[in-house]
Amino acid sequence: MDLTWKDTEEIALRLLEEHPETDPLTVRFTDLHRWITELPEFRDDPKKSNEKILESIQMAWHQEYQDAKQ
Repeated sequence: MDLTWKDTEEIALRLLEEHPETDPLTVRFTDLHRWITELPEFRDDPKKSNEKILESIQMAWHQEYQDAKQ
């Protein structure tokens, strides 16, 4: 399955798999952007992201992270 910037929930799940011990709220947007674009399934233009998109992904990842910790 190819991922694009619109696949917020799926990207969040993949980030949780790749970085299970990382609190998403501690990740800088520059690192988050890099981690997303380095996912093997990611196929979108890296330049099409913005702060709003990254924040949405970070919040979705944070929710998944919180759920996994319970």
